[in-house]
Amino acid sequence: MKSPISQLAEAVQESPTLALNEKAALLKERGEAVIHLGTGEPKSKTPIDAIIAAAGKLTSAEVKYTPVDGIPSLKKAIVRYTEENYDKRVGVENVMVSAGAKAALYSLLVSILDPQDEVIVLAPYWVSYPEMVKLCYAKPVIVTPEDGRFEPSLKEIKEAVGSATKAIIVNSPNNPSGVVYSAELIKGLVEYCEKAGIYLIMDDIYHKLMFDGLKPVSCFKYAKNFSDSSRLVVINGVSKLYAMTGFRIGWAVANKKLIQVMTNVQAQTTSCPSSLLQAAAVGALNGIQSYVDSLTATLQNNRDVMVRELEAINGVKVIKPQGTFYCLPDFRAYSKDSVALSKKLLERAMVVTVPGKEFGMEGHLRLSYCGSMKDTLEGAARIRWALDPDSTKEIYIGDRKCVRDWK
Repeated sequence: MKSPISQLAEAVQESPTLALNEKAALLKERGEAVIHLGTGEPKSKTPIDAIIAAAGKLTSAEVKYTPVDGIPSLKKAIVRYTEENYDKRVGVENVMVSAGAKAALYSLLVSILDPQDEVIVLAPYWVSYPEMVKLCYAKPVIVTPEDGRFEPSLKEIKEAVGSATKAIIVNSPNNPSGVVYSAELIKGLVEYCEKAGIYLIMDDIYHKLMFDGLKPVSCFKYAKNFSDSSRLVVINGVSKLYAMTGFRIGWAVANKKLIQVMTNVQAQTTSCPSSLLQAAAVGALNGIQSYVDSLTATLQNNRDVMVRELEAINGVKVIKPQGTFYCLPDFRAYSKDSVALSKKLLERAMVVTVPGKEFGMEGHLRLSYCGSMKDTLEGAARIRWALDPDSTKEIYIGDRKCVRDWK
């Protein structure tokens, strides 16, 4: 009998981060002292300007449909954000607002990909990139740096390009590694893609969440063409920078013709984003921006503590993150199977981590430090206790005293 589920849908992998969130929630409901180092959202409160704007819209009782590509005030705010942070002046016709950056990216992929096209994905990569490409009947081509770093060379990327290559996806600051790609690489990619006629998709959702005085590199700085033939696309949103993950507002900046096509795709799928949540995004973008500086400072402090604690674990190697709120330490001294290791840490130490396998980096674990300082310190201590034979044999997990009785 023919399967009632399509082959395409059956081939799509479950999101590991969402699955871990559900498992952690179930353990907490049972009263377990779980520490979640797998989370992908800052604990910070939503900016007050966003709350006030949303409240004003809600109390007006005028929460209706909006233009498919977004309300004018939000598109204007995105235009200003692009000019101030990318040094690039674009028009409202170059902007489409979506129900999250992921929705903007998916509308883009649907708009540019034909079956059997190839999309180059740089490892380590966000878990959804390969699956989203497959949903468009296209093929993800993974490029993994050979030198052990988390930034591939332009040479490695070029070698992966073939006659079927349609696009390259770049995420910097990078989820899951926290690495910020060099200006040299961004420049090389922009120039190469313009010359080769390949779409360069810049997923900038962690834009500005950078540490140690680093500043974002504007891809537009190196672009010579932003006409209707331009293949440079920037994806962004309010989720990470303003800790507004639940508001689901993202956007795309691209040439006018492509935005029109993406808007048609969006009109037939998700339709318009919520008018209420768009109002909140306007409040965040137009409001006091010191919130972003405060969040970045907090994350940098947490980063420093996480790296210090990880470096104290025998055999663990960690590349210091330059942005985001993730790090991707190498645990191969303890296990080359990141799925099994993640499961072991959850069972023995009640710490949620994300297997590096899901990001194209087997033997690594993604750890998040966007929670409280207490969780960061205690989570790292539990990991050390569970793995490092030279660490203390006894530890408290909640109210329970636990003794390491394994080698």
